[in-house]
Amino acid sequence: MLRARIEAGFAVVAGALAVVTLIWPTWIETLFSFEPDRGSGEAEWWIVIAFALVAATLGLLARRDYRSARRLNADPA
Repeated sequence: MLRARIEAGFAVVAGALAVVTLIWPTWIETLFSFEPDRGSGEAEWWIVIAFALVAATLGLLARRDYRSARRLNADPA
């Protein structure tokens, strides 16, 4: 159950970062003072896609682990 909660927590963080990057695409450049795409915005879109994929994958893994833990803890009566 702990594993599912950790995965769900990281999924929420990745999803939040994807949304933040959609709303404020230059936050990474502002925070780190580094422009990998020289202001074109292409890197931000790839970052949004990456965060969204990580969030979806971790969410699915958390769901699988949660269901597995519930099945193991179910009363066989």
